[in-house]
Amino acid sequence: MKIVIVGGVAGGASAAARLRRLDESCEIVLLERGEYISFANCGLPYYVGGVITEKSALTLQTPKSFYDRFRIDVRVLSEAVSIDRANRTVEVRDLRKGETYRETYDRLILSTGAEPLVPRIEGADLEGVYTLRNIPDAYALRDKVTALGAGKRACVVGGGYIGVEMAENLLHAGLDVTVVEMADHLIAPLDYDMAADVHHYVESKGLHLKLGSAVTGIAKAGDALVVSTSTGDVPADMVLLSVGVRPESRLAKEAGLPCNARGGILVDQHMRTADTDIYAVGDAVEVTDFVSGDKAMVPLAGPANKQGRVAADNICGIPSAYTGTQGSAVLKVFDMTIATTGLNERTARAKGIACDKVFLYAGNHAGYYPGSSMMSMKVLYEKLTGRILGAQIVGFEGVDKRCDVLATAIRFGAAGRDLAKLELCYAPPFGSAKDPVNMAGFMIENLEKGVVRQFHWHDVAELPRDGSVQLLDVRTPEEAARGRIDGFVNIPLDSLREHLDQLDRDKPVYVHCHSGLRSYIACRILTGRGYRCYNLAGGYRLYQSVTGAGKPPVSAMPCKK
Repeated sequence: MKIVIVGGVAGGASAAARLRRLDESCEIVLLERGEYISFANCGLPYYVGGVITEKSALTLQTPKSFYDRFRIDVRVLSEAVSIDRANRTVEVRDLRKGETYRETYDRLILSTGAEPLVPRIEGADLEGVYTLRNIPDAYALRDKVTALGAGKRACVVGGGYIGVEMAENLLHAGLDVTVVEMADHLIAPLDYDMAADVHHYVESKGLHLKLGSAVTGIAKAGDALVVSTSTGDVPADMVLLSVGVRPESRLAKEAGLPCNARGGILVDQHMRTADTDIYAVGDAVEVTDFVSGDKAMVPLAGPANKQGRVAADNICGIPSAYTGTQGSAVLKVFDMTIATTGLNERTARAKGIACDKVFLYAGNHAGYYPGSSMMSMKVLYEKLTGRILGAQIVGFEGVDKRCDVLATAIRFGAAGRDLAKLELCYAPPFGSAKDPVNMAGFMIENLEKGVVRQFHWHDVAELPRDGSVQLLDVRTPEEAARGRIDGFVNIPLDSLREHLDQLDRDKPVYVHCHSGLRSYIACRILTGRGYRCYNLAGGYRLYQSVTGAGKPPVSAMPCKK
Protein backbone atom coordinates (compact mmCIF):
# COMPACT_ATOMS: atom_id res chain seq x y z
CA MET A 1 0.00 0.00 0.00
CA LYS A 2 1.17 3.52 -0.81
CA ILE A 3 0.20 6.46 1.40
CA VAL A 4 0.83 10.06 0.39
CA ILE A 5 0.68 12.71 3.13
CA VAL A 6 0.32 16.39 2.28
CA GLY A 7 1.78 18.52 5.07
CA GLY A 8 4.66 17.58 7.32
CA VAL A 9 4.09 19.37 10.60
CA ALA A 10 2.05 18.13 13.60
CA GLY A 11 -0.72 15.98 12.10
CA GLY A 12 1.14 14.86 9.01
CA ALA A 13 4.37 13.91 10.76
CA SER A 14 2.44 12.12 13.52
CA ALA A 15 0.48 10.13 10.94
CA ALA A 16 3.63 9.21 9.02
CA ALA A 17 5.46 7.92 12.09
CA ARG A 18 2.42 5.95 13.30
CA LEU A 19 1.94 4.39 9.85
CA ARG A 20 5.49 3.11 9.81
CA ARG A 21 5.23 1.73 13.33
CA LEU A 22 2.13 -0.20 12.28
CA ASP A 23 3.23 -1.31 8.82
CA GLU A 24 6.87 -1.89 7.92
CA SER A 25 6.09 -2.68 4.29
CA CYS A 26 3.93 0.24 3.14
CA GLU A 27 5.33 3.06 1.02
CA ILE A 28 4.99 6.47 2.66
CA VAL A 29 5.58 9.76 0.82
CA LEU A 30 5.46 12.97 2.84
CA LEU A 31 5.06 16.20 0.81
CA GLU A 32 5.88 19.50 2.50
CA ARG A 33 5.62 22.85 0.71
CA GLY A 34 8.08 24.52 3.06
CA GLU A 35 11.69 23.78 3.89
CA TYR A 36 11.04 22.17 7.28
CA ILE A 37 9.02 19.30 8.70
CA SER A 38 7.94 18.53 12.24
CA PHE A 39 8.97 21.94 13.55
CA ALA A 40 8.01 23.48 16.87
CA ASN A 41 5.30 26.01 15.95
CA CYS A 42 4.72 26.82 19.60
CA GLY A 43 8.39 27.67 20.07
CA LEU A 44 8.55 30.29 17.31
CA PRO A 45 7.69 33.33 19.50
CA TYR A 46 10.48 32.38 21.90
CA TYR A 47 13.00 32.29 19.06
CA VAL A 48 11.88 35.74 17.91
CA GLY A 49 12.33 37.09 21.44
CA GLY A 50 15.76 35.49 21.90
CA VAL A 51 14.70 33.03 24.62
CA ILE A 52 15.44 30.15 22.25
CA THR A 53 18.78 31.02 20.72
CA GLU A 54 19.59 28.12 18.39
CA LYS A 55 17.75 27.64 15.10
CA SER A 56 18.27 23.89 15.37
CA ALA A 57 16.10 23.78 18.50
CA LEU A 58 13.03 24.57 16.40
CA THR A 59 13.18 21.42 14.27
CA LEU A 60 12.13 18.20 15.97
CA GLN A 61 12.89 16.08 12.90
CA THR A 62 14.68 16.64 9.59
CA PRO A 63 14.00 14.83 6.30
CA LYS A 64 17.18 12.81 6.88
CA SER A 65 16.38 11.87 10.48
CA PHE A 66 12.85 10.92 9.46
CA TYR A 67 14.18 8.71 6.69
CA ASP A 68 16.89 7.17 8.86
CA ARG A 69 14.43 6.28 11.63
CA PHE A 70 11.26 5.48 9.67
CA ARG A 71 12.30 5.06 6.02
CA ILE A 72 9.79 7.68 4.97
CA ASP A 73 10.27 9.50 1.65
CA VAL A 74 10.17 13.13 2.80
CA ARG A 75 10.06 15.74 0.03
CA VAL A 76 10.36 19.33 1.20
CA LEU A 77 9.75 22.29 -1.12
CA SER A 78 7.16 20.07 -2.79
CA GLU A 79 3.73 21.65 -3.14
CA ALA A 80 0.62 19.56 -3.74
CA VAL A 81 -1.19 21.47 -6.49
CA SER A 82 -4.26 19.33 -7.17
CA ILE A 83 -5.86 15.95 -6.51
CA ASP A 84 -7.28 13.67 -9.18
CA ARG A 85 -9.61 11.52 -7.08
CA ALA A 86 -10.74 9.34 -10.00
CA ASN A 87 -7.20 8.26 -10.81
CA ARG A 88 -5.90 8.61 -7.22
CA THR A 89 -3.02 10.92 -8.06
CA VAL A 90 -1.64 14.14 -6.65
CA GLU A 91 -0.07 16.76 -8.88
CA VAL A 92 3.10 18.00 -7.18
CA ARG A 93 5.19 21.05 -7.98
CA ASP A 94 8.90 20.79 -7.21
CA LEU A 95 9.58 24.33 -5.98
CA ARG A 96 13.33 23.94 -6.49
CA LYS A 97 13.10 22.97 -10.14
CA GLY A 98 9.80 24.62 -11.02
CA GLU A 99 8.58 21.34 -12.50
CA THR A 100 5.44 19.33 -11.82
CA TYR A 101 4.82 15.61 -11.67
CA ARG A 102 2.09 13.20 -10.60
CA GLU A 103 2.29 10.96 -7.56
CA THR A 104 -0.06 8.01 -7.21
CA TYR A 105 -1.62 6.95 -3.92
CA ASP A 106 -3.74 4.21 -2.42
CA ARG A 107 -4.58 6.39 0.58
CA LEU A 108 -4.11 10.14 0.91
CA ILE A 109 -3.85 12.17 4.16
CA LEU A 110 -4.36 15.93 4.02
CA SER A 111 -2.64 17.82 6.83
CA THR A 112 -2.52 21.24 5.22
CA GLY A 113 -2.96 23.22 8.44
CA ALA A 114 -4.16 26.78 8.78
CA GLU A 115 -2.83 30.09 7.53
CA PRO A 116 -2.81 33.44 9.35
CA LEU A 117 -5.79 35.67 8.76
CA VAL A 118 -4.77 38.98 7.24
CA PRO A 119 -7.44 41.63 7.83
CA ARG A 120 -8.77 43.40 4.76
CA ILE A 121 -7.39 46.78 5.67
CA GLU A 122 -5.27 49.26 3.81
CA GLY A 123 -1.58 48.81 4.54
CA ALA A 124 -1.68 45.17 5.61
CA ASP A 125 0.90 44.38 2.92
CA LEU A 126 3.35 47.17 3.79
CA GLU A 127 6.99 46.48 4.55
CA GLY A 128 7.38 46.08 8.31
CA VAL A 129 4.04 44.25 8.69
CA TYR A 130 4.45 40.57 9.59
CA THR A 131 2.57 37.36 10.34
CA LEU A 132 3.94 34.29 12.10
CA ARG A 133 3.23 30.79 10.87
CA ASN A 134 6.49 28.98 10.13
CA ILE A 135 10.25 29.00 10.62
CA PRO A 136 11.05 31.46 7.78
CA ASP A 137 8.51 33.88 9.33
CA ALA A 138 10.30 33.54 12.68
CA TYR A 139 13.70 34.15 11.07
CA ALA A 140 12.40 37.30 9.35
CA LEU A 141 10.88 38.60 12.60
CA ARG A 142 14.05 37.87 14.56
CA ASP A 143 16.13 39.75 11.98
CA LYS A 144 13.75 42.72 12.15
CA VAL A 145 13.80 42.82 15.94
CA THR A 146 17.61 42.66 15.96
CA ALA A 147 17.85 45.42 13.36
CA LEU A 148 15.48 47.70 15.27
CA GLY A 149 17.24 47.42 18.62
CA ALA A 150 16.01 48.31 22.09
CA GLY A 151 13.54 51.14 22.56
CA LYS A 152 11.79 50.82 19.21
CA ARG A 153 8.03 50.32 19.03
CA ALA A 154 6.06 47.21 18.09
CA CYS A 155 2.31 46.87 17.64
CA VAL A 156 0.75 43.42 17.95
CA VAL A 157 -2.70 43.26 16.39
CA GLY A 158 -4.62 40.50 18.15
CA GLY A 159 -4.59 39.40 21.79
CA GLY A 160 -4.91 35.65 21.41
CA TYR A 161 -2.35 33.04 22.46
CA ILE A 162 0.20 33.83 19.76
CA GLY A 163 -0.35 37.58 20.00
CA VAL A 164 0.25 37.61 23.77
CA GLU A 165 3.27 35.29 23.51
CA MET A 166 4.74 37.49 20.79
CA ALA A 167 4.06 40.64 22.80
CA GLU A 168 5.94 39.19 25.77
CA ASN A 169 8.87 38.13 23.62
CA LEU A 170 9.10 41.44 21.77
CA LEU A 171 9.15 43.18 25.15
CA HIS A 172 11.82 40.71 26.28
CA ALA A 173 13.85 41.73 23.21
CA GLY A 174 13.75 45.36 24.35
CA LEU A 175 10.89 46.80 22.28
CA ASP A 176 8.08 49.01 23.52
CA VAL A 177 4.97 46.93 22.79
CA THR A 178 1.28 47.74 22.35
CA VAL A 179 -1.35 45.02 21.90
CA VAL A 180 -4.48 46.05 20.01
CA GLU A 181 -7.44 43.72 20.51
CA MET A 182 -10.93 44.16 19.07
CA ALA A 183 -12.61 42.25 21.92
CA ASP A 184 -12.87 43.64 25.44
CA HIS A 185 -10.27 41.23 26.82
CA LEU A 186 -7.19 39.18 25.96
CA ILE A 187 -7.19 35.40 25.38
CA ALA A 188 -10.57 34.56 23.82
CA PRO A 189 -11.12 31.27 25.72
CA LEU A 190 -11.10 33.22 29.00
CA ASP A 191 -14.17 34.99 30.24
CA TYR A 192 -13.75 38.69 30.95
CA ASP A 193 -13.77 38.19 34.71
CA MET A 194 -10.78 35.83 34.51
CA ALA A 195 -8.96 37.93 31.91
CA ALA A 196 -9.01 40.96 34.21
CA ASP A 197 -6.13 39.59 36.33
CA VAL A 198 -4.15 39.05 33.12
CA HIS A 199 -4.71 42.65 32.04
CA HIS A 200 -3.49 44.08 35.35
CA TYR A 201 -0.46 41.80 35.37
CA VAL A 202 0.78 42.37 31.82
CA GLU A 203 0.33 46.12 32.15
CA SER A 204 2.43 46.01 35.32
CA LYS A 205 5.15 44.36 33.21
CA GLY A 206 5.15 47.19 30.70
CA LEU A 207 2.78 46.03 27.95
CA HIS A 208 0.34 48.63 26.64
CA LEU A 209 -3.19 47.38 25.96
CA LYS A 210 -5.79 48.86 23.63
CA LEU A 211 -8.83 46.66 24.24
CA GLY A 212 -12.09 47.04 22.37
CA SER A 213 -10.12 48.59 19.50
CA ALA A 214 -10.66 47.63 15.87
CA VAL A 215 -7.77 48.22 13.47
CA THR A 216 -8.92 50.27 10.48
CA GLY A 217 -5.67 50.69 8.57
CA ILE A 218 -1.88 50.81 8.56
CA ALA A 219 0.09 53.60 6.90
CA LYS A 220 3.67 54.69 6.43
CA ALA A 221 4.86 57.50 8.69
CA GLY A 222 8.35 58.41 7.53
CA ASP A 223 10.57 55.42 8.26
CA ALA A 224 7.95 53.97 10.63
CA LEU A 225 4.29 52.95 10.56
CA VAL A 226 1.10 54.09 12.20
CA VAL A 227 -1.72 51.71 13.05
CA SER A 228 -5.12 53.40 12.95
CA THR A 229 -7.71 51.99 15.33
CA SER A 230 -11.25 52.83 16.39
CA THR A 231 -9.83 54.29 19.63
CA GLY A 232 -6.82 56.18 18.28
CA ASP A 233 -3.54 55.76 16.44
CA VAL A 234 -0.61 53.57 17.51
CA PRO A 235 2.85 54.51 16.15
CA ALA A 236 5.08 51.51 15.47
CA ASP A 237 8.37 50.53 13.90
CA MET A 238 7.00 47.05 13.17
CA VAL A 239 3.55 45.45 13.20
CA LEU A 240 2.62 41.82 13.82
CA LEU A 241 -0.80 40.68 12.62
CA SER A 242 -2.08 37.89 14.87
CA VAL A 243 -5.85 38.01 14.45
CA GLY A 244 -6.45 34.29 14.02
CA VAL A 245 -6.15 31.59 11.40
CA ARG A 246 -8.27 29.98 8.71
CA PRO A 247 -8.05 26.42 7.42
CA GLU A 248 -5.91 26.02 4.34
CA SER A 249 -8.33 23.77 2.50
CA ARG A 250 -8.07 24.91 -1.13
CA LEU A 251 -6.71 21.54 -2.20
CA ALA A 252 -9.69 19.72 -0.67
CA LYS A 253 -12.27 22.16 -2.01
CA GLU A 254 -10.93 22.01 -5.56
CA ALA A 255 -11.01 18.21 -5.35
CA GLY A 256 -14.72 18.39 -4.49
CA LEU A 257 -14.39 17.34 -0.86
CA PRO A 258 -17.12 18.85 1.36
CA CYS A 259 -16.06 21.71 3.67
CA ASN A 260 -17.97 23.84 6.15
CA ALA A 261 -18.72 27.55 5.78
CA ARG A 262 -15.37 28.47 7.35
CA GLY A 263 -13.46 26.16 5.04
CA GLY A 264 -12.96 23.30 7.49
CA ILE A 265 -12.75 19.92 5.78
CA LEU A 266 -15.59 17.64 6.85
CA VAL A 267 -14.44 14.30 8.28
CA ASP A 268 -16.02 11.47 10.25
CA GLN A 269 -14.76 10.23 13.62
CA HIS A 270 -12.20 8.08 11.79
CA MET A 271 -10.80 11.23 10.10
CA ARG A 272 -12.13 10.10 6.72
CA THR A 273 -13.43 12.65 4.25
CA ALA A 274 -16.34 12.00 1.86
CA ASP A 275 -13.82 10.08 -0.25
CA THR A 276 -13.03 6.84 1.60
CA ASP A 277 -9.46 6.88 0.26
CA ILE A 278 -8.74 10.39 1.59
CA TYR A 279 -8.27 11.36 5.23
CA ALA A 280 -7.76 14.82 6.70
CA VAL A 281 -6.30 15.89 10.05
CA GLY A 282 -5.17 18.95 11.99
CA ASP A 283 -6.07 22.62 11.80
CA ALA A 284 -7.76 22.22 8.40
CA VAL A 285 -10.58 19.96 9.64
CA GLU A 286 -13.87 20.54 11.38
CA VAL A 287 -14.07 18.77 14.74
CA THR A 288 -16.75 18.02 17.31
CA ASP A 289 -16.62 20.02 20.52
CA PHE A 290 -16.31 17.33 23.17
CA VAL A 291 -18.36 19.19 25.79
CA SER A 292 -21.21 20.67 23.74
CA GLY A 293 -21.30 18.18 20.89
CA ASP A 294 -21.42 21.02 18.36
CA LYS A 295 -19.15 21.34 15.36
CA ALA A 296 -16.12 23.59 15.83
CA MET A 297 -12.72 24.65 14.53
CA VAL A 298 -9.98 24.28 17.16
CA PRO A 299 -6.43 24.76 15.82
CA LEU A 300 -4.24 23.11 18.47
CA ALA A 301 -1.16 20.89 18.15
CA GLY A 302 -2.32 18.23 20.62
CA PRO A 303 -5.54 17.40 18.75
CA ALA A 304 -3.69 17.47 15.41
CA ASN A 305 -1.22 14.85 16.62
CA LYS A 306 -4.02 12.63 17.95
CA GLN A 307 -5.96 12.94 14.70
CA GLY A 308 -2.87 11.91 12.72
CA ARG A 309 -2.62 8.80 14.86
CA VAL A 310 -6.33 7.99 14.39
CA ALA A 311 -6.05 8.31 10.59
CA ALA A 312 -2.99 6.05 10.53
CA ASP A 313 -4.72 3.43 12.69
CA ASN A 314 -7.72 3.24 10.40
CA ILE A 315 -5.62 3.07 7.26
CA CYS A 316 -3.81 0.11 8.79
CA GLY A 317 -7.05 -1.66 9.73
CA ILE A 318 -7.10 -0.79 13.44
CA PRO A 319 -10.51 0.67 14.36
CA SER A 320 -9.87 4.06 15.95
CA ALA A 321 -12.03 7.12 16.54
CA TYR A 322 -11.37 10.75 17.40
CA THR A 323 -13.92 11.61 20.07
CA GLY A 324 -13.74 15.40 20.02
CA THR A 325 -11.72 18.41 21.09
CA GLN A 326 -12.23 20.21 24.39
CA GLY A 327 -9.74 23.01 23.78
CA SER A 328 -7.33 22.40 26.66
CA ALA A 329 -4.57 24.99 26.41
CA VAL A 330 -1.96 26.71 28.57
CA LEU A 331 -0.09 29.97 28.10
CA LYS A 332 2.95 31.47 29.78
CA VAL A 333 3.13 35.25 29.88
CA PHE A 334 6.11 36.53 31.87
CA ASP A 335 5.83 34.55 35.13
CA MET A 336 2.07 34.11 34.90
CA THR A 337 0.37 30.91 33.72
CA ILE A 338 -3.06 30.92 32.08
CA ALA A 339 -4.85 27.62 31.45
CA THR A 340 -8.26 26.75 30.07
CA THR A 341 -10.26 23.65 29.20
CA GLY A 342 -13.79 23.03 28.00
CA LEU A 343 -16.45 25.70 27.54
CA ASN A 344 -16.25 29.22 28.88
CA GLU A 345 -19.31 30.86 30.39
CA ARG A 346 -20.28 33.09 27.49
CA THR A 347 -20.16 30.12 25.07
CA ALA A 348 -22.19 27.90 27.39
CA ARG A 349 -24.85 30.57 27.82
CA ALA A 350 -24.90 31.33 24.08
CA LYS A 351 -25.64 27.63 23.51
CA GLY A 352 -28.51 27.78 25.97
CA ILE A 353 -26.86 25.56 28.58
CA ALA A 354 -28.21 26.19 32.08
CA CYS A 355 -24.99 26.57 34.04
CA ASP A 356 -23.50 27.99 37.19
CA LYS A 357 -19.94 28.72 38.29
CA VAL A 358 -17.69 28.81 41.30
CA PHE A 359 -14.68 31.03 41.85
CA LEU A 360 -11.90 30.33 44.28
CA TYR A 361 -8.58 31.85 45.18
CA ALA A 362 -6.14 29.23 46.40
CA GLY A 363 -2.46 28.61 47.01
CA ASN A 364 -0.37 26.39 44.76
CA HIS A 365 0.87 24.55 47.86
CA ALA A 366 0.56 24.68 51.63
CA GLY A 367 0.65 28.28 52.78
CA TYR A 368 3.07 27.58 55.60
CA TYR A 369 5.66 26.17 53.20
CA PRO A 370 7.86 28.95 51.73
CA GLY A 371 7.11 30.24 48.26
CA SER A 372 3.37 29.76 48.07
CA SER A 373 1.59 31.79 45.40
CA MET A 374 -2.09 32.21 44.65
CA MET A 375 -4.17 31.17 41.68
CA SER A 376 -7.62 32.29 40.65
CA MET A 377 -9.93 29.50 39.45
CA LYS A 378 -13.30 29.49 37.73
CA VAL A 379 -15.10 26.18 37.27
CA LEU A 380 -18.28 26.04 35.21
CA TYR A 381 -20.85 23.27 35.65
CA GLU A 382 -24.27 22.29 34.33
CA LYS A 383 -27.04 22.97 36.82
CA LEU A 384 -29.23 19.98 36.00
CA THR A 385 -26.57 17.26 36.10
CA GLY A 386 -23.62 18.91 37.87
CA ARG A 387 -21.44 17.94 34.88
CA ILE A 388 -18.25 20.01 34.64
CA LEU A 389 -18.37 22.12 31.49
CA GLY A 390 -15.10 24.02 31.67
CA ALA A 391 -12.43 25.61 33.80
CA GLN A 392 -10.15 28.64 33.68
CA ILE A 393 -7.16 29.21 35.95
CA VAL A 394 -4.89 32.25 36.17
CA GLY A 395 -1.91 32.32 38.50
CA PHE A 396 1.70 31.25 38.78
CA GLU A 397 3.02 27.89 40.02
CA GLY A 398 0.77 24.83 39.85
CA VAL A 399 -1.82 26.22 37.43
CA ASP A 400 -1.14 23.71 34.66
CA LYS A 401 -1.46 20.62 36.84
CA ARG A 402 -4.83 21.74 38.26
CA CYS A 403 -6.15 22.46 34.79
CA ASP A 404 -4.91 19.06 33.60
CA VAL A 405 -6.85 17.37 36.42
CA LEU A 406 -9.98 19.30 35.48
CA ALA A 407 -9.48 18.51 31.78
CA THR A 408 -9.25 14.83 32.66
CA ALA A 409 -12.38 15.07 34.80
CA ILE A 410 -14.27 16.64 31.89
CA ARG A 411 -13.05 13.95 29.48
CA PHE A 412 -14.45 11.22 31.73
CA GLY A 413 -17.76 12.97 32.35
CA ALA A 414 -17.22 13.92 35.99
CA ALA A 415 -19.67 16.09 37.87
CA GLY A 416 -18.53 18.91 40.12
CA ARG A 417 -19.27 16.87 43.22
CA ASP A 418 -16.84 14.20 41.96
CA LEU A 419 -13.96 16.66 42.32
CA ALA A 420 -14.44 16.51 46.08
CA LYS A 421 -13.67 12.78 46.00
CA LEU A 422 -10.39 12.97 44.07
CA GLU A 423 -7.36 11.74 45.99
CA LEU A 424 -4.53 13.90 44.66
CA CYS A 425 -0.86 13.86 45.63
CA TYR A 426 -0.06 15.93 48.70
CA ALA A 427 3.05 17.17 50.40
CA PRO A 428 3.57 20.76 51.58
CA PRO A 429 5.96 21.74 48.74
CA PHE A 430 3.48 20.53 46.10
CA GLY A 431 -0.06 21.09 47.31
CA SER A 432 -2.47 21.10 50.20
CA ALA A 433 -4.34 18.31 51.89
CA LYS A 434 -7.46 19.86 50.36
CA ASP A 435 -6.25 20.66 46.87
CA PRO A 436 -7.79 23.61 44.97
CA VAL A 437 -9.49 21.06 42.70
CA ASN A 438 -11.05 19.41 45.78
CA MET A 439 -12.10 22.84 47.02
CA ALA A 440 -13.92 23.53 43.75
CA GLY A 441 -15.75 20.24 44.27
CA PHE A 442 -16.68 21.15 47.84
CA MET A 443 -18.06 24.48 46.65
CA ILE A 444 -20.19 22.93 43.90
CA GLU A 445 -21.41 20.26 46.32
CA ASN A 446 -22.42 22.94 48.85
CA LEU A 447 -24.38 24.83 46.19
CA GLU A 448 -26.16 21.70 44.98
CA LYS A 449 -27.12 20.70 48.52
CA GLY A 450 -28.28 24.19 49.45
CA VAL A 451 -25.61 24.60 52.12
CA VAL A 452 -24.77 28.01 50.66
CA ARG A 453 -26.27 30.48 48.20
CA GLN A 454 -24.13 32.83 46.15
CA PHE A 455 -24.24 36.00 44.13
CA HIS A 456 -21.69 37.29 41.64
CA TRP A 457 -19.62 40.38 40.92
CA HIS A 458 -22.01 41.34 38.10
CA ASP A 459 -24.95 41.30 40.54
CA VAL A 460 -23.44 43.80 42.97
CA ALA A 461 -24.48 46.98 41.17
CA GLU A 462 -28.12 45.82 41.08
CA LEU A 463 -28.40 45.14 44.81
CA PRO A 464 -30.79 47.67 46.38
CA ARG A 465 -29.29 50.23 48.73
CA ASP A 466 -32.67 51.21 50.19
CA GLY A 467 -32.50 49.03 53.30
CA SER A 468 -34.60 46.20 51.87
CA VAL A 469 -31.54 43.95 51.93
CA GLN A 470 -28.49 43.95 54.22
CA LEU A 471 -25.00 44.30 52.76
CA LEU A 472 -22.21 42.94 54.96
CA ASP A 473 -18.42 43.08 54.63
CA VAL A 474 -16.72 40.62 57.02
CA ARG A 475 -13.10 41.57 56.28
CA THR A 476 -10.89 43.20 58.88
CA PRO A 477 -11.16 46.99 59.35
CA GLU A 478 -7.67 47.34 57.84
CA GLU A 479 -8.77 45.56 54.66
CA ALA A 480 -11.96 47.59 54.45
CA ALA A 481 -9.97 50.82 54.77
CA ARG A 482 -7.99 49.91 51.62
CA GLY A 483 -11.12 49.69 49.49
CA ARG A 484 -14.75 48.77 49.88
CA ILE A 485 -17.96 48.18 47.95
CA ASP A 486 -20.49 50.98 48.25
CA GLY A 487 -23.23 50.27 50.76
CA PHE A 488 -21.58 47.32 52.53
CA VAL A 489 -21.26 47.61 56.32
CA ASN A 490 -18.06 46.24 57.86
CA ILE A 491 -18.43 43.72 60.69
CA PRO A 492 -15.32 41.50 60.90
CA LEU A 493 -16.01 37.76 60.81
CA ASP A 494 -14.46 37.02 64.19
CA SER A 495 -16.80 39.45 65.96
CA LEU A 496 -19.90 38.70 63.90
CA ARG A 497 -21.64 36.61 66.56
CA GLU A 498 -21.35 39.52 69.02
CA HIS A 499 -23.02 41.92 66.55
CA LEU A 500 -25.97 39.90 65.30
CA ASP A 501 -28.30 42.42 66.95
CA GLN A 502 -27.33 44.85 64.15
CA LEU A 503 -28.89 42.54 61.56
CA ASP A 504 -32.58 41.94 60.79
CA ARG A 505 -33.58 38.27 60.39
CA ASP A 506 -36.46 39.28 58.11
CA LYS A 507 -34.15 40.74 55.46
CA PRO A 508 -31.70 38.78 53.29
CA VAL A 509 -28.00 39.35 53.95
CA TYR A 510 -25.43 39.66 51.13
CA VAL A 511 -21.92 39.02 52.43
CA HIS A 512 -18.42 39.42 51.05
CA CYS A 513 -14.84 39.01 52.23
CA HIS A 514 -11.56 39.07 50.28
CA SER A 515 -11.86 35.74 48.43
CA GLY A 516 -15.18 34.18 49.45
CA LEU A 517 -13.92 31.87 52.22
CA ARG A 518 -14.57 34.00 55.31
CA SER A 519 -17.89 35.18 53.88
CA TYR A 520 -18.88 31.52 53.41
CA ILE A 521 -18.17 30.93 57.10
CA ALA A 522 -20.19 34.06 57.91
CA CYS A 523 -23.10 32.70 55.89
CA ARG A 524 -22.99 29.44 57.81
CA ILE A 525 -23.08 31.39 61.09
CA LEU A 526 -25.99 33.50 59.88
CA THR A 527 -27.89 30.56 58.37
CA GLY A 528 -27.53 28.71 61.65
CA ARG A 529 -29.12 31.71 63.40
CA GLY A 530 -32.09 31.89 61.01
CA TYR A 531 -30.89 34.44 58.46
CA ARG A 532 -31.16 34.07 54.67
CA CYS A 533 -27.62 34.64 53.41
CA TYR A 534 -25.82 35.00 50.06
CA ASN A 535 -22.06 34.78 49.56
CA LEU A 536 -20.17 36.89 46.97
CA ALA A 537 -18.42 34.33 44.74
CA GLY A 538 -14.75 35.20 44.37
CA GLY A 539 -15.03 37.92 46.98
CA TYR A 540 -13.85 41.51 46.89
CA ARG A 541 -10.62 40.49 45.16
CA LEU A 542 -12.47 39.33 42.04
CA TYR A 543 -14.93 42.22 42.15
CA GLN A 544 -12.06 44.69 42.41
CA SER A 545 -10.11 43.06 39.59
CA VAL A 546 -13.05 43.01 37.18
CA THR A 547 -14.59 46.41 37.94
CA GLY A 548 -11.41 48.34 38.68
CA ALA A 549 -12.79 49.49 42.04
CA GLY A 550 -9.99 50.63 44.33
CA LYS A 551 -6.42 49.70 43.52
CA PRO A 552 -6.27 46.70 41.13
CA PRO A 553 -4.06 43.68 41.77
CA VAL A 554 -0.86 43.62 39.76
CA SER A 555 2.17 41.35 39.65
CA ALA A 556 1.90 39.83 43.12
CA MET A 557 -1.10 37.88 44.27
CA PRO A 558 -1.18 38.13 48.07
CA CYS A 559 -1.79 35.12 50.26
CA LYS A 560 -4.73 36.72 52.06
CA LYS A 561 -7.80 34.48 52.14
